[in-house]
Amino acid sequence: MLFQLYGNSGAMQLIGWVLVFVGLILMNEIGRRTKQGGILVFVIIPCILTVYFILAHLGMFGGKENPTVAFMDGWFHYFKLYAADIGCVGFMMIKYKWGIGKEKWFAWFPWFIVAANILIAVVSDLESAFAALSITGNFSGAWWASNEGVFIYGGWWNIVNAIAGLINIFCMTGCVHLYSSKDKNHADMLWPDMCVWFIVAYDVWNFEYTYLNLPTHSWYCGVALLLAPTFANAFWNKGAWIQNRANTLAIWCMWAQVVPAFQLSSRFQASLPSVYGGATEAGISTMDLYEKAIAIYNNQQGKTAAAGQAIAEMGITANPTAQGVVAILSIAVNVICIAEIIKRSCKLGKNPYANEVFTDTKDFQIALERAER
Repeated sequence: MLFQLYGNSGAMQLIGWVLVFVGLILMNEIGRRTKQGGILVFVIIPCILTVYFILAHLGMFGGKENPTVAFMDGWFHYFKLYAADIGCVGFMMIKYKWGIGKEKWFAWFPWFIVAANILIAVVSDLESAFAALSITGNFSGAWWASNEGVFIYGGWWNIVNAIAGLINIFCMTGCVHLYSSKDKNHADMLWPDMCVWFIVAYDVWNFEYTYLNLPTHSWYCGVALLLAPTFANAFWNKGAWIQNRANTLAIWCMWAQVVPAFQLSSRFQASLPSVYGGATEAGISTMDLYEKAIAIYNNQQGKTAAAGQAIAEMGITANPTAQGVVAILSIAVNVICIAEIIKRSCKLGKNPYANEVFTDTKDFQIALERAER
């Protein structure tokens, strides 16, 4: 199993997953269907939250005891929230033709913001791999504790997934061929060439990234969060996957930043990955892991053998089998995707980034039918 979804907590974790999945879809619909909804969800709410974050750091709203400050104070969480939200606003500028959103050069913005986010994840993967190397002298696997209170089991799988991420950047084709949907409110920014080939390659790679580097959150941010935009693209919003992905990511980051206890210590706390061998059977919770990891990090032992010793004392046996299997799957699907792109671009005699290459696929044709041209 990928997750330790059994025991007394299994049913509540499944319910929590459904709540997150449905909630993300509903909030995405509010944010995408009208200008007013988009401004509310991706401009007004983030501005209010920014004031809240600043005041919390200045000692208000509980100061260091505030859940945001206590559990979600790492730079990565803030970076992901604002990077995703900037993407959402940029996509709104393109679909509603606001300001520079009308300019041809700005059509490269979606590719740039997605590529930047993938590169950040690649760096994070490599950090984990080299943390393991510094502890054991090889990439066979080692525990380390991050500044965000997470025990991560780094190893060769991180390097494999990092390579898959780099390939994934070049699987985005037809980069400047963006459209607004032709419905009354121009509800969607469409990228028709970003069809099922890229979506599958991205989803497998990104799931593995969260599974390796955000393991205590992956039940939600690696499964529910990835499937929500893919589900919408498959059934009613063809061609707008990247917009839906940015929207749901920003929405999830805002929720997780303000209510981290939902996935850490509530009745719906995230199911632990199989790498934490036997943790659920031993009654070890996400919060138990967090508190122990943050203590190791605060003692400046995050990237030392102390992390592994702490895990052993908790009765957890590292089980990275699923990490390795999914890493191999991640690079395999991305190699297949880039190979298909190369084959198609050679056959058409076209640059796949300045031109569309999946024009004969059903996904592309349905998406283009929705486009205002």
